[in-house]
Amino acid sequence: MPIKVPVPLLSLPTLVKPTIDTPFHIDYDWWERKGLQISVELRAHLCQEHQGVFKDHFDTEKIDWVDGRTGEVTQVDGLQHILQIHCSKQPNYINEHLSLVDAAFRMLLANGNTPLTCKELSSILGQPANKILHTLSGRTVYKGIRPVQEN
Repeated sequence: MPIKVPVPLLSLPTLVKPTIDTPFHIDYDWWERKGLQISVELRAHLCQEHQGVFKDHFDTEKIDWVDGRTGEVTQVDGLQHILQIHCSKQPNYINEHLSLVDAAFRMLLANGNTPLTCKELSSILGQPANKILHTLSGRTVYKGIRPVQEN
């Protein structure tokens, strides 16, 4: 009779399927891993005034930004800062002509990349939470928008 050797259970990372209550954010590391420059994407979301200002500036500086809620200081791209403090405040920054992904991306930028759930995005964007969840949690990652990973 063969001897049965117990096989050790391997610790696999747990994959949690996102829900409408799962917070999403822009994962800046995703941009780096993909070899993409987020500054190119940020330029597309500038208001007309700042598109003119930055048309000849290809490298923007990193600046210190203080999260008003947590007091945490992080370095952000100057374009991101302008988007947050000025462009996102303009009428039609988020409008019905934007794709769902672009609208969510702009909302996260405007919010300083503070994570938002699909329910919260739904109330802001006027799109069904389940549609937002389906779009953001599929196999394809759009513009680095991913669920927040709990450490």
